[in-house]
Amino acid sequence: MCGIVGAISQAPVNQLIYDALLLLQHRGQDAAGIVTMLGTKCFMHKARGMVRDVFRTRNMRGLPGQVGLGQVRYPTAGNAYSEEEAQPFYVNAPYGIVLVHNGNLTNAHALKAELFDVDRRHINTESDTEVLINVLAHELEMVARDLPLTPEHVFKAVGAVHRRIRGSYAVIALIAGHGLLAFRDPYGIRPLCFGQGTGAEGVDNTGDVMVASESVALEGTGHRLVRDVAPGEAIFVDLAGRVHSRQCAENPRLHPCMFEFVYLARPDSVLDGISVYHARLNLGETLAQRVISTLPPSDIDVVIPIPESSRPSAMQLAHRLGKPYREGFVKNRYVGRTFIMPGHAVRKKSVRQKLNAIGMEFKGRNVLLVDDSIVRGTTSKEIVQMAREAGARKVYMASAAPPVRFPNVYGIDMPTKEELIAHGRSVDEIRAFIGADELIYQDVDAMKRVVAALNPRIASFEASCFDGRYITGDVSEADVALMQAQRALQFDEEDPANRSRLALQNEEERA
Repeated sequence: MCGIVGAISQAPVNQLIYDALLLLQHRGQDAAGIVTMLGTKCFMHKARGMVRDVFRTRNMRGLPGQVGLGQVRYPTAGNAYSEEEAQPFYVNAPYGIVLVHNGNLTNAHALKAELFDVDRRHINTESDTEVLINVLAHELEMVARDLPLTPEHVFKAVGAVHRRIRGSYAVIALIAGHGLLAFRDPYGIRPLCFGQGTGAEGVDNTGDVMVASESVALEGTGHRLVRDVAPGEAIFVDLAGRVHSRQCAENPRLHPCMFEFVYLARPDSVLDGISVYHARLNLGETLAQRVISTLPPSDIDVVIPIPESSRPSAMQLAHRLGKPYREGFVKNRYVGRTFIMPGHAVRKKSVRQKLNAIGMEFKGRNVLLVDDSIVRGTTSKEIVQMAREAGARKVYMASAAPPVRFPNVYGIDMPTKEELIAHGRSVDEIRAFIGADELIYQDVDAMKRVVAALNPRIASFEASCFDGRYITGDVSEADVALMQAQRALQFDEEDPANRSRLALQNEEERA
């Protein structure tokens, strides 16, 4: 999961993209990058860290131009600790292309060998984004060789990219001297939307265009959400701000990622016509039914959310049960999200730095804690213990999402079975592990039904981490095992042993 944005404006875009990345910061805190274009020259700055730390005044001054793009990174593939894998990525031929990507290519390693052996292109990192930009560059070179580049050429190249790559991908790219390109995978797994400037008193900016992962980035920067980019669709915005679009996939189908609605996206965003906030209210409604069938409401004194994504679900659940809703935990916003921090030890240590219990809301009460999901279980275990230490008589736990039982291969950081508390365990075994008196999970079918009810156009969701169904149809047990092995080989730049092992693995794959 990452956050991406691209913009063409009548004014310099450096501040505009910076502001948009701040609004997308929840989608990635590992690294950030911005590139702008003036004429055909690219200006780039990227580094590890959060947006406010990566960009200083001197960096912003070095990003001139009225077209640009940016990304906040949350690593799910490649080397999580390598600054060279921060995005955007750049290739100088043809034209000069800069690209940002949100998602995960499931055939990246096969493509890497193909690029080297057939296309004669060199890949220098473990990032699947570098693979993707080189595939796009090759296909653009094939369709527009010795010809002026037109939108038709661009759309033909994107069609070829769709035929070659597999997995989830939302992409924004700049083509030097030509314009901005955005496209989405044929299943629409990762979100992407575009909008136009709303105009302001005395300023005509209705020709301004922005493409971003979430609608909140558009609305927060003075743009009107026009629509989502359709699955398989490409949008090309020329340097005059004219928007061209084309369906470039052969059989596009909309299967948005369910985990976006459960946890990843901001509640004030609208994804594929669905309000994330409304989706979470609906999840709380159906979760209440599960609670009532499991636990007498009279045994519950108070409903307390675990900040922050669970709040809408917890409020709706409390309303349905007729129980008080209270804020029992205070979150320290200046500690990184535990979900995206590497390593169990670091994650466990950070929980109590991140949350603090308000004793008066727990003492002598039977509390129902509501979380958006339970992935690894270590955070839930710590929070249940905190509630007991604060004086709770009984601690019940409810999850607005079903058990996360399967690895995710489409860009969410939960790819190994061993990291999933629900994999191979019963609900009662999970309850015992986290130390709760009762544990209630959302139902998979109910989850899909109540979220889909908000947009009749959506027939199905990408919900593989809950139901084990990989909708792209190209992911086998062997593929998952390979991804787990590659994840285990992620290394720090200071570790030459891991570097040599990974280099050997790449040579074996090429052979």
